[in-house]
Amino acid sequence: MVCAYKKCNKDLSEDMSRVEVRTILPKSLSKALKSKFFVDWKTSGEASFHQECWDVILKSSRSWKKKPNIPHISGEEKILIKEAAKTAEFFNSVEHIKKEAKRVAKMISSARHCVAFTGAGISTSAGIGDYRGKSGKWTKMDQESIDVSSVFEHGDGEPSRKKMKTEETKNEEDEEGSDDYEEEDGVPYESLRPTYTHEALKKLLELGNLKYIISQNGDGLHTLSGIPQDKISELHGNVFAEKCERCGKQYDRPYYVMDDIGSQYFEELEDYRKTDVKKPAYAVKCERCGLSHRTGKKCEDKKCRGYLIDTIINFGDMLEDRIFDGAMDNATECDVMLCLGSTLKVAPASDLVESIMDKGRLVICNRQPTHLDKECSKQGRDGLPLGCRIFGDCDFLMKEVMAAVLTDTELKTWEAGSVDRRIKYDSMRVKQQD
Repeated sequence: MVCAYKKCNKDLSEDMSRVEVRTILPKSLSKALKSKFFVDWKTSGEASFHQECWDVILKSSRSWKKKPNIPHISGEEKILIKEAAKTAEFFNSVEHIKKEAKRVAKMISSARHCVAFTGAGISTSAGIGDYRGKSGKWTKMDQESIDVSSVFEHGDGEPSRKKMKTEETKNEEDEEGSDDYEEEDGVPYESLRPTYTHEALKKLLELGNLKYIISQNGDGLHTLSGIPQDKISELHGNVFAEKCERCGKQYDRPYYVMDDIGSQYFEELEDYRKTDVKKPAYAVKCERCGLSHRTGKKCEDKKCRGYLIDTIINFGDMLEDRIFDGAMDNATECDVMLCLGSTLKVAPASDLVESIMDKGRLVICNRQPTHLDKECSKQGRDGLPLGCRIFGDCDFLMKEVMAAVLTDTELKTWEAGSVDRRIKYDSMRVKQQD
């Protein structure tokens, strides 16, 4: 791999500090125009740079006057760089992460009440996508709505937003063989297994170094790894848990419980005013999120027999008081918080992280900047940072942290146990029978 900055074009290894981005390329791009670019964009719009090279590119793209020692970038490429900057993912060097991991291990070991706050980034290595990375769900949706062709045709202006296609247009294109609306097949939730980070947090909990987990994830991987219910707040629910809408009794299942058909019915009615989906008899539209939470089953208590609903919190839904209160209580007690795989943009979950700023140490590890990064670098009396900010993959960081927390023998034994743990996970997941 080489740096995409053409004036550099030197080797770029995964051991180095680097930046990875993705932009939106026009459907037709002449070789003559492409040859004038300072970035060697891949056909997918992706590019990787040395940190210092990306800094030069970004600085140049924001300058409208020619300046010495920086390239004069064309208006067309400035648009590409502007869009790329929205997706930028940063990676510290391997050497830096190893050094910082030892500091993090000491923080965890000396903490009175260490809490982990986890986001989608800890599950990407399990096979589930994130939301705001360069290949994230929201990033793709946003980029698909932008048209840069007009900018390239006229040489100025801003990219325009594409009009959303109607259901009729969609059907016409489907008949013509268009794959614009083809839905990507993700990994079935039942096939997902805990990552190294999930298992490391479970081990730290067993050792007593970690007291509690606050998670934004609904994939069920924390509970599958063995985290007990009284040690975790799954703020946004769990796709393997359903509860009775009448008596509140919860049922933990080995299969995905959500009824996507009912939600699809209401979603298509809202978007297109019509749908070919047959509404399930039990489906009821939620007044807050507009979808259906009912799963199609009923409470097993014969005296109740209320409808079961999923526990997932959709946009518009309210967090469950009991779960949020547990998270708040532990955030209040927390003196070291590990924020792993989250951009900290979703409130009120992110408010829990902010609550530690004046009384504890903050560790953040993910690929993108957050609004709390500066909090990690606050200095203590010794002049050293109280917290730690690491850009990169959570699994890599946690491998180094565990190597510092455990002895060589303990680490070897624990990691070797992953085979047996995987067998156990497999036995705890089955696909729901139709």
